[in-house]
Amino acid sequence: MVANAPEPEVLERLIGFGRDLRRRGLPVGTGRIVTFCRAAGTLGLVERDDVYWAGRSSLISRPEDVEAFDEAFAAWFGTGFRLQLPMPGSPPDVDATGEDERTLEGDGLDDRVLAREWHELEEDTLTDGEASIRIVASAAELLREKSFGDLTEEERVRVTHLIRKLALQLPMQHTRRYRAANSGPRFDVRRTLRRSLRTQGEPFHRAWRERGRRTRPLVLILDISGSMAPYSRALMQFAFAAMAAGRRVEVFCFGTRLTRVTRTLRTKDPDRALREIGHLVEDWEGGTRIGASLKELVDGWSQSASIRGSVAVICSDGLERGEPDLLRDQMAKLRRLVHKIVWVNPLKGSPHYEPLARGMAAALPSIDEFLPGHNLESLEELARALAD
Repeated sequence: MVANAPEPEVLERLIGFGRDLRRRGLPVGTGRIVTFCRAAGTLGLVERDDVYWAGRSSLISRPEDVEAFDEAFAAWFGTGFRLQLPMPGSPPDVDATGEDERTLEGDGLDDRVLAREWHELEEDTLTDGEASIRIVASAAELLREKSFGDLTEEERVRVTHLIRKLALQLPMQHTRRYRAANSGPRFDVRRTLRRSLRTQGEPFHRAWRERGRRTRPLVLILDISGSMAPYSRALMQFAFAAMAAGRRVEVFCFGTRLTRVTRTLRTKDPDRALREIGHLVEDWEGGTRIGASLKELVDGWSQSASIRGSVAVICSDGLERGEPDLLRDQMAKLRRLVHKIVWVNPLKGSPHYEPLARGMAAALPSIDEFLPGHNLESLEELARALAD
């Protein structure tokens, strides 16, 4: 990259680099690209190594992605340069009509929003006289923070696309069996002795063993009652993204009764799947019987491998119309079946929320993680919690 590159080209290059990582199979969403541009923007005039570490710390988080990141970085930024990022008052001039095919061609709605609606940079003067650059949140990031209940119809469509493109990583678990590894907690005597036969009995090449890993089952239990109407469709889109991440996923809906919708969601057409679920689920936007629905789940699926040892995610506002004692008992039974229970409550997005409703209070002792679920940002937080 040329040192005196025009300002728009600089920002386009940063965004394009993040998109290229996604094309290479890395889980790089729009939020990470925004963070990368912010990190690079605060550095002002930077060297190649500064951009490298800004990207590596914000765009990837898994050791196995480092090699692909290095290859992409070398292809995009070459060697030995200094980069002047755009200053305040000179925002990137990305064509709002979408004419720049080199930057926008073939990518999703979230990156187009990021490129077209990037806000003007601001300059803050520090006490030591130096200036730092900060990038004001883009329209895409503002959309991430807006509650699902406050979205316009156009914004709802855009958020739907963003949820479907969430890079979900299913939870993992260690198996009882050990496997060969380059390093590990156990010394592999047998394999080391076999290798020593090639070196006249000297154990120059030592072998190790580690416990294997496999995907842990994920169970999504979604409240589609009337009080969850502003959020239930967005949560269903999250379920569709989870189904695309792996096969060991079960999805249930409940209002006054439990309905399994796993097979319906296992499709490449989410709009058609949602229409079919609308016909399949008779109590959509009806009452809420959380305890009775969980009893159906525990009684009917307790022997299933997809439930035992799983991570169970219950998405509900906790406004129970049934008996709270039933909910408390069923939550305790479910807790003994699964590895972890994550409760996602859209009401928790309010800074003044307290779990005082009788249903929520009854369920709370059995919950391992209590998260909000009112906007796109909170669903990204849920995706990170599942990966951890």
